[in-house]
Amino acid sequence: MAGKLFVLAGEVSGDLHAAGPVSRLLQRAPGTEVFGIGGERLRALGARLLYDTRRMSIMGFVDVLRHAPFLKRVIRELKAEIRRERPDAALLVDYPGMNLLIARFLHEEGIPVVYYISPQVWAWKERRVEAIRRYVDRLLVIFRFEVEFFRRHGVEAEFVGSPVVEELRDVSLPPKEEFMRRHEIAAGTELVGLLPGSRRQELSHIFPSMAGAAALLAESRNVVFLLGRAPQLDPALFDALWNNDGDNDGVRVVECSAYEVMQYSDLGLVTSGTATLESLCFGMPMVVVYRTGRLNYAIGRRLVKLTSISLANIVARGLHSKEQAVPELIQDAASPEGIAREATRLLSDPGALSAMRRELLEARAGLASEAPSEAVARALEGYLLN
Repeated sequence: MAGKLFVLAGEVSGDLHAAGPVSRLLQRAPGTEVFGIGGERLRALGARLLYDTRRMSIMGFVDVLRHAPFLKRVIRELKAEIRRERPDAALLVDYPGMNLLIARFLHEEGIPVVYYISPQVWAWKERRVEAIRRYVDRLLVIFRFEVEFFRRHGVEAEFVGSPVVEELRDVSLPPKEEFMRRHEIAAGTELVGLLPGSRRQELSHIFPSMAGAAALLAESRNVVFLLGRAPQLDPALFDALWNNDGDNDGVRVVECSAYEVMQYSDLGLVTSGTATLESLCFGMPMVVVYRTGRLNYAIGRRLVKLTSISLANIVARGLHSKEQAVPELIQDAASPEGIAREATRLLSDPGALSAMRRELLEARAGLASEAPSEAVARALEGYLLN
């Protein structure tokens, strides 16, 4: 008899990370019914989606409050569907604001909860550990330090490794010389990558500063910019923000995949988030940038306990290190002038770029495991096939 699995992956990255375990589970149990919230990858596996991740990508305290009626409706509908379908298990991926609420409901309904990619309670909202202890049956974490953190708080966590390493394992890209030849980029040209984020809110706050920095860099350097556009965002939005101040007409931009940006760039300008971890895995030297609304920033600054905000620095240097492997420019520091100044400093120092690349690649080794998707699928299988 086929089992039923509820999945809640509320972001584009969550959809990607959930697809691996679900795919492996379906290979073992082809008749398994999968339903919940996800995106293109889960849909391609046959999951019945109640909501798409594109509608769920809401970030920041202010935007969450603004969308509160919508989010309440989603939670109400999810609970009703879970009661109707009575899944054998649930896979919750990251997205803690909603997932911990649903975890409590699932627990009360007697449905086992597997939580993959823990809420970052080590960074802020440590009180969420109590909810994890009470409502999560198996906590599968992607960073080694999380095992000890949760142990100190009375929660048993299992390290399965980062799905990013696994997902990049099969990425195959041609040599840089071939890429440059295909795009008619002359030898000796510097390549600077632009990864402005996958959410509309991020784009509106961060991309204009990146565009301004590109214009400043192009004034003094022989440079071509590689832009990794998030496919779920309207291209017209990028175009409008790029040409916002009219100073970018002479700046050459090559649009390509995010992985091509990470593979070929001499330096990347990267919005803080999962992309910094992926960039670390490629060994791409980077400047991490982050901007948000002033109220969001003021609230977040009071809550976040870490000295670095990027996963690249946390993985490379540790949770509480005051030194950084890659520079971070946050809020007002992430101005066009500030970004251009930091990029110029690094591009002018090949030794610094090489040292950064080496450190990032060494840090990647600590993320690896046998196969995170396999470990998660086995955990789910224990509930679905018993």
